[in-house]
Amino acid sequence: MKVLISADIEGVAGVFHPEQTRAGNGEYEAARRWMTLEANAAIEGAFSGGATHVWVNDSHGGFRNLLPDLLDPRVQIVLGKPRTLGMMAGLEYGAALVFMIGYHSMAQTRGVLAHTINSFAFARVSLNGVEVGEAGLYGALAEEYGARVALLSGDDVFAEETAPRFPDARFVVTKSASGHSSGVTQTPASARDAIEHAAREVVQHCIASGFAPQATRADVEVKPVDCELRVQTTALADLFCQWPTLTRVDGVTLRFSAASVEHAVRMLNCLSAMSFMLR
Repeated sequence: MKVLISADIEGVAGVFHPEQTRAGNGEYEAARRWMTLEANAAIEGAFSGGATHVWVNDSHGGFRNLLPDLLDPRVQIVLGKPRTLGMMAGLEYGAALVFMIGYHSMAQTRGVLAHTINSFAFARVSLNGVEVGEAGLYGALAEEYGARVALLSGDDVFAEETAPRFPDARFVVTKSASGHSSGVTQTPASARDAIEHAAREVVQHCIASGFAPQATRADVEVKPVDCELRVQTTALADLFCQWPTLTRVDGVTLRFSAASVEHAVRMLNCLSAMSFMLR
């Protein structure tokens, strides 16, 4: 059983303020350590449950937050950008299960540090008429590769929002949100224990039930998708519509079609990178 762990930081126990997510200060250094140890709890649980291969994908910001020397030596670590599959880089190695650790709710919800991909640029992302956050978007990408989203962790708003999309997945709630930058959290140690326990049970259950991924991505039916993107300012819409394949709906709403979820993800990540021109 092969497992891909995608690790973000905003949903990690103890993380509430933007300062904790930005490099260059002591609060970030503490938060990245908590992030690393939550990822490691998922890694250790996966191996204890019977996983044969585990990759962990650093999925926050510049994708170089995890501290490799604190991770289980059996894991392979996906670091740095750009990368074609973004927060799901590693799927190409044939993962059967995907864990999303330290994730957060979508933009303009009441979850802790809620956003979708890029808080400066994106206010709303929809695929085929359904609004998605990062979990919904990248979960759909995982499914295009024949993998199952089996375990997710983050705050209570994230769990409530995401559970209908992945009804068979296990959720670990690490904290409860009372606002964008406030709430009640488990201790890092308690959150790690819960994540490790859940990861072990999820892998054990999947092995016992005989779950296996599609042999290759070619075995999965890949369908075109329509993406609607609401951006934060008209200036961003002006910039993004330099792409000839984007259609402007109104001052801040754009649409484009993509051959697959993967292609939609790649387009969104390119637009996110473009937005730095206006910072």
